[in-house]
Amino acid sequence: MTTLIECIPNFSEARRPEVIDQIVAAITSVDGARLLDRSSDLDHNRTVLTFAGSPEAVEEAAFRAIKTASELIDLNQHTGAHPRIGATDVCPFVPLSNATMGECIAIAQRLGQRVGSELSIPVYLYEAAATRPERANLENIRRGQYEGLKVEVESDPERKPDFGPSKIGAAGATVIGARNPLIAYNIYLTTDDVSIAKKIAKAIRHSTGGLRYVKGLGLLVDGRAQVSMNLTNFRETPIARVVETVRREAGRYGVGIHHSELVGLIPQDALTDAAVWYTQLDQFDKEQILESRLFDSGSQTVDGPSSTVNGLSSPKPASFIDELAAPTPTPGGGSAAAYAGAMGAGLVAMVAGLTIGKKKYAEVEAEMQAIRVVAENLRAELTHAVDDDAVSFEVLMATFKLPKDTDEQKEARNTAIIKATLNAAHIPLHVAEDVVKVMELALKCAKHGNANAISDAMSGFAMSRAALTAAGCNVRININSLEDKSAGDKMLTELAELEDEADKLEQEIRAIMKERCGI
Repeated sequence: MTTLIECIPNFSEARRPEVIDQIVAAITSVDGARLLDRSSDLDHNRTVLTFAGSPEAVEEAAFRAIKTASELIDLNQHTGAHPRIGATDVCPFVPLSNATMGECIAIAQRLGQRVGSELSIPVYLYEAAATRPERANLENIRRGQYEGLKVEVESDPERKPDFGPSKIGAAGATVIGARNPLIAYNIYLTTDDVSIAKKIAKAIRHSTGGLRYVKGLGLLVDGRAQVSMNLTNFRETPIARVVETVRREAGRYGVGIHHSELVGLIPQDALTDAAVWYTQLDQFDKEQILESRLFDSGSQTVDGPSSTVNGLSSPKPASFIDELAAPTPTPGGGSAAAYAGAMGAGLVAMVAGLTIGKKKYAEVEAEMQAIRVVAENLRAELTHAVDDDAVSFEVLMATFKLPKDTDEQKEARNTAIIKATLNAAHIPLHVAEDVVKVMELALKCAKHGNANAISDAMSGFAMSRAALTAAGCNVRININSLEDKSAGDKMLTELAELEDEADKLEQEIRAIMKERCGI
């Protein structure tokens, strides 16, 4: 099966198409690198290119693109509405077919080192490839933009790049990383008052209390106020929810949505989900899409059903159980713990749902409705933790590959390992906290819920208890790997308290089972 990686570099240029032509030529000069999209915004003065191919081809094409951009774009002469710190401002890698986040992290590290040494461009690693927790967020790296970074990088140790010199030239700095698919999505308002766009952006972006997986800015583009957004997880925060939230916020100020736009490409599932939401096709099955059925029935291969679009094969995604059984480090026990907890939460939500609306249980209907809401929220959190755990492990493994040729590099590598290890322990600890909450809900369902579904409440409890055991193993193994284990003492104390609480809950639910069912 072909391994495919996607790369989506953003360049600080849109008003000179001849420059972008040369960057595109540099990308397509690499055999196996296929350009998928070119999107330029004159007000932002920014171009986003999307290409994909084998890991080797994509890595080489990205280097040639960054090199060409550094020769043709002078940040001292650049102006535009979008924040930027470099000619090639950001260069993320995304795993597609038969690829892992770990492979993308490795590409980001190799490319970063090469750009820093061969082109003398400061490079910062971000998202899953970040060597410091604070650099996972692109906004933190871009603070002060090119002009601010140019001054601070030479005097502030916190702004020191991961690769390359601590000195900014005309090409600026470049941020390279690995991440999941992202949707760049802009909404234009029926006003030219940019202050309204900024207020809406503040209300919807996660960093200021808004929707999770949404980053946003308020800008003035083409004479209209624009809410410019990056949607980093369209499955957890779908486009329809974002649009309706923006619409509602805009209504507070007496304005509406004029139109919206995409920058670059969007996964088909994201548009399908939006269409399903707006048309209220509650019983919709994606297999009902004509093209999906055609591809599935007409593209059988030895590797299983697949479809081919624009020459790129898109195999059906493996199930989580298939991925778990694969001979790869991730997903592993930590992801399995979160998955088991999500199943437990799902069963609790089911029992609550089977109790609601029954005359026999009218007295507990309000309680069951509340339980169902909380259980669904926990299920969403635990489902997200499945990927979070896998990514944290891949980030940890990547820190061991950091250079250690000098004392300074050794110190930076050691610091990065400690931070990544503590983060890898924190995620299963958070899972442990969530699953104990699920156990508490399962206990209430077993005590007051529909008697015909009491075994499902107990099953939900059992899934959550197994999740706690597995999560605890992952917390302890990570902390035990630290040379200074005292850094994890607080987490171990919290874990022990959660396990004690779980023991009490288990005794109580077993007593309820015996009382209500005689087992």
